Parts: sequence; structure tokens; C-alpha cells
Amino acid sequence: MASKKILFIVGDYVEVLEIMVPYQALEAVGHRVFSACPGKKPGDNVRTAIHDFEGDQTYSEKRGHNFTVNADFDQVKTADFDALVLPGGRAPEYLRLNPRVLEIVREFFSDDKPVAAVCHGPQILVSAGVLKGRTATSYPAVGPDVRDAGCNWSEVNADASNSVVDGNLVTAPAWPAHPAWLRDFLKVLGTKIEP
Repeated sequence: MASKKILFIVGDYVEVLEIMVPYQALEAVGHRVFSACPGKKPGDNVRTAIHDFEGDQTYSEKRGHNFTVNADFDQVKTADFDALVLPGGRAPEYLRLNPRVLEIVREFFSDDKPVAAVCHGPQILVSAGVLKGRTATSYPAVGPDVRDAGCNWSEVNADASNSVVDGNLVTAPAWPAHPAWLRDFLKVLGTKIEP
């Protein structure tokens, strides 16, 4: 398997499981993984949030661990990367206001490179204008935005464990979907894991 260079775009209050689990899983199978955050440099931390489903009308939110950024956002060139990951949490709601974040997303789509987004990550895809005519899923509260962007929004199953693949785009509703979402993303990346 050829190792891929994968870029994560993160920000303060990214969902802890949606950054740490896929980041470490992709490294574990041999990919080189980089995280970049507007306004932060390599070695800086982003704060994370823990979102949980505890029977309330919406998810609960608690402070999570710090996560260390290892790439310089100002130096990101999409030509240097093979794929993009957009984790969820609070970060996407303000990352989508950054013109360079949206430009990076559009470049990955223009080059038909793999893109994976989970939970609130598709908010960035909506703002980048790349979902029209596609099929994707997201956290249910983001579903109306995804549909309004001209995307065929795929319903979330009862335990939020489903993943949706549309060409090189892989989306999931929340961290309970990690097994399916990561398995599908690894297939799109062409990653072969020996038993």
C-alpha cells in the first residue's frame, strides 16, 4: 500500500472523538496525517469538545482533551495532499467563515481527491458550494443545510452508525459511525489492510 498524505482541517472545539480516532486510525494503517488550523502554528493546541447522546433533545457538550496541530495552515498547498478530512464539533460552524478553508475544500473537489466529513463537518462543504447534485449525510441538525445546498441528504439510521459514499466523498452523521465511515474512507483511499 502506498502511504497517502491526509490533511485534517481543525479548530477549537472540534469533537474529540472525530479528530483523535480517525487521525490515529489513519496513522495506524500507514498514512501520513497532518492537522492544520487557521491562526495556529505547528505545536499549538486546539481545544476539543465531547459531544454525547444522553437522552436529551440534543447532544450534550463537555470540554475534551487538547489536540496538537502539526501543520502550518498558512502553508497548506492542496497539491501536497492526497485526501482531506473535516471532523465535526463546534469548529465547522466558524471554520466555514474562513475563505481559505473554503478554497482548500473546492480545490480537493476540483482535483477529485477523497474527502471525508463527519457530523457538523458537512457545514464546511455546504459553505464551499460543493454538494449540489451529490449524496451525503451529516448530523441531523445539519441535514436542512445539506438539502438546501442541492444535495440528496441521506437519512441517519437509529444509532447514527451509517456512512454514505458518493464517488470520492465519504460522510457520516457522528462518531458512532466511525467503523463504517473509516472503512469506507479507507476503500476510497485504496488502502489494503492485511488480516
